[in-house]
Amino acid sequence: MTAPGPRPTRPLVVLNCVGLTTAHLGADTPNLTRLAEGGFHTPLEAALPAVTTTAQATMLTGVDPSQHGIVGNGWYFRDLNEILLWRQSERLVCAPHVWEGQPWKVLKHFWWYAMNTTAQATATPRPVYHHDGAKSPDFYAHPVALKERLQASHGTFPLFNFWGPTASAESTRWIADSFITAWDFEKPDLGLCYLPHLDYDLQRFGPTGPHLAPNLRELDACAGRIIEFARSQGAQILVVSEYGLAPVNDAVFPNRALREIGLLQVSTNAAGELLDPGTSKAFAVCDHQLAHVYVRDPGDLQAARACLAKLPGVARVLLPGEHSSIGLAHARSGELILLAEQGWWFAYDYWLEDAKKPDFAQAIEIHKKPGYDPRELFFDPRGGKLRAGKALLRKKLGMRYLLDPCPLDAKLVKGSHGLAPLAPADGPILICSEHPAAREHPKHHRDVASLIRRCLATL
Repeated sequence: MTAPGPRPTRPLVVLNCVGLTTAHLGADTPNLTRLAEGGFHTPLEAALPAVTTTAQATMLTGVDPSQHGIVGNGWYFRDLNEILLWRQSERLVCAPHVWEGQPWKVLKHFWWYAMNTTAQATATPRPVYHHDGAKSPDFYAHPVALKERLQASHGTFPLFNFWGPTASAESTRWIADSFITAWDFEKPDLGLCYLPHLDYDLQRFGPTGPHLAPNLRELDACAGRIIEFARSQGAQILVVSEYGLAPVNDAVFPNRALREIGLLQVSTNAAGELLDPGTSKAFAVCDHQLAHVYVRDPGDLQAARACLAKLPGVARVLLPGEHSSIGLAHARSGELILLAEQGWWFAYDYWLEDAKKPDFAQAIEIHKKPGYDPRELFFDPRGGKLRAGKALLRKKLGMRYLLDPCPLDAKLVKGSHGLAPLAPADGPILICSEHPAAREHPKHHRDVASLIRRCLATL
């Protein structure tokens, strides 16, 4: 085995500012704009689907989902007969990461797939699910001493500001400040930091409006603290984003359509109706503006395709032979892949009567829902806050409770992502502090891996 070479002479900080685009540079983002003007910046073509885990895996491996296998934020695990989203093991990524085989020390701070990782230091959201049904905010970190340091310096991770109706910039502030602490503690060569909150209000209210400027200013302030710290460490700085947000007004319900023609089956228990993948002939795992449709029997492929192709809001239904055209020719992909029309997103709902919906339908439940649900960012206008207050009171009294503050109305969601943007300025951005790195001009999420290599090449 070849011995590892020398460590880089200058470290690299990679900031993932979710939802940031080139259109956002300007008066509300002075720190990011100065960085872009002093180095270079460019729009990037996004991997499809343009969602968190796919984008991050593409940037850190330099290959498409056809090779790295992260075909969305979740998929149907055929061997388990389960739909699982937001898994955390890095071993799900089927291609090597850019740092593997390199002498670099890596800190993975709230980037996804941060458990069972080849990075030497890591931190990621990890709530505590108590035996009595309660959930407490927490995070996982390795090594153990890193978690102890972060908790001592920054307190409890604000999990309920990281996702749900109370998601806010508080989560970004905690992550940004704790990243500086983690960097100072671990002294990495490559530090990856995820700043999430811009995404929240752009999904709630759309990509433009009075909510945009304050969110940009908060993001820029957090990024600015990290940029200043990075410069004090002699570090290079790379800013990336996963996608830009597009306006939407309505949702497509592919699972309801498949159920109506007898292809999707449910089971029923005390929790309500549950999608039954094992007995279903076809069902969709919905992920923003792309959906994977799993069809058990090839003989049902055309019936499923015909059913879905006629739904308002469906732009394309890709057959298996067409998956490679969008970089999704992988065994984890559905037999059919749906792309939404502009202005639409895919909702996972499969029940036909609200009275039979599962008990988690209006809850913040990212692991039980068989698809991504942006309605979890809202309090239901019809009593959501009151229901939440009653549930929390029951929790304090030690009683069983159902925390279901979220709405079912899909039209509340005004921003989504997952598709290629209509204009490059509305897609993901790359900013680099270093002029020489621009010699290999990055154009796609795939190119970020080679740019990281160039920045960390030992001189």
